[in-house]
Amino acid sequence: MTNWVPDLTGSGPLYQRLADAIEADIDRGVIGAGAKLPPQRDLAYDISATVGTVGRAYQLLRERGLVSGEVGRGTYVLGENIGVTKPEEPDTSVEGTRYADAPKDKLRFDSTAAPDIGQGAIVADVLSRAAQDHPHEISSYTRDFPDRWYEAGARWLSRNAFRPAVDTIVPTLGTHAAVMAAIAALTTPGDYVAFEHLTYSQISRSAGLIGRRTALVASDDEGLDPADFERVCAQKHPKMIFLMPTAQNPTLVTLSSARREAIARVAREYNVILIEDDLYGHLTDDPTPLLAEFAPERTIIAGGLSKSVAAGLRGGWLSCPPAYRHRIRVAHKMMTGGMPFLLAEVNSRLVLSGQASEIRRRSIAEISARMAIVRERLTGFSFKSHDKVPFVWLTLPDPWLSGTFKNACLEHGVLIDDEDEFKAGRSERVFHGVRFGVSQPRRREDIAGGVAVIRRLLDEGRAGYDSFS
Repeated sequence: MTNWVPDLTGSGPLYQRLADAIEADIDRGVIGAGAKLPPQRDLAYDISATVGTVGRAYQLLRERGLVSGEVGRGTYVLGENIGVTKPEEPDTSVEGTRYADAPKDKLRFDSTAAPDIGQGAIVADVLSRAAQDHPHEISSYTRDFPDRWYEAGARWLSRNAFRPAVDTIVPTLGTHAAVMAAIAALTTPGDYVAFEHLTYSQISRSAGLIGRRTALVASDDEGLDPADFERVCAQKHPKMIFLMPTAQNPTLVTLSSARREAIARVAREYNVILIEDDLYGHLTDDPTPLLAEFAPERTIIAGGLSKSVAAGLRGGWLSCPPAYRHRIRVAHKMMTGGMPFLLAEVNSRLVLSGQASEIRRRSIAEISARMAIVRERLTGFSFKSHDKVPFVWLTLPDPWLSGTFKNACLEHGVLIDDEDEFKAGRSERVFHGVRFGVSQPRRREDIAGGVAVIRRLLDEGRAGYDSFS
């Protein structure tokens, strides 16, 4: 396109006015189907704006189904005529590297849900009593949340000196839903959300689906680097950062108090909201103060029952500054359809009765027994583990590559996760690591057998795996 300048008159943020102007010109036929929009840098110069502003406008147009594009190729108008758009190719970037349907008859070392320690019988009893006590509520939609649901969340999220007030709690359908509700409520399409290069990447992929952009922050052996966080804040101005400060997934790093304090300082200086996922931290006895204790005015802490009680209950809560609470609760309802009474009631009863804590204690004991098997079988190799956390971060010896090792394990009947499953965005860093969980197989004998497969492949090297067989 040449000699085209959008009409930016009107009110509202510049990136929205720019997107609206381009959409209007597409509708009028000023910009035809198949036309290539100006490069972001060129258009930014023409309208005296930043490249980031133009990028956010183009992202909005992609969300509206008007354009498509990729780095290095350009942005093109879709459709053969006004109001008709051609479908884009499926975006596989949101899928990760796991199978949508796991292959049958394989050991599931690719999950970290709570182990089966017989909690089904406990849940069945609580479920039955809840159904008997509240038949009317079960037959209808949940409009009002009883106080006990908030009390359960406050109790479950409490750890070390952190004790959230009841009026900061939002009950959610698991920790993932809690985090996504916060992102949806407190950011807008085009905003950056910061992540470590390796993390629970399903959050970054989910955030991408609702138009948020990913900014990557470097980490080292001690966890997220506060200096690089400050660099990213200065350059990309993220609205939020997602962190797992204790027993980080997948690296198992726990941030020191000094690092947490430094991260809180940077977040305060650049007005960044901190999302603290304490799902695995809640399994540990780590005494380090939570990030929420360093920056309570800007930290949202999320947790749930999936890793320690039962993943199938979809039990979760978040605690946030009171000013955010209503917006997050509404966003959670809009994104999930709302809390089902039966699940929320069962989860709160488990927590308030003490049964959830007892199941967690038994789950941790089972995890510890399984981790002992791992440590014995993998002696001599480099890996990180925690007695109470149900996964291992294994550093692969040369010449193994992460994806190749995952495929080799699959051919020998074991499902594990390669490092790409945990990359929050396109990263040039290579870690040569894999993660495997030990909580899903039902028997400890299965753990021993699966780890034996991993050990044998490590011992044999690439000579033990033929990718063409």
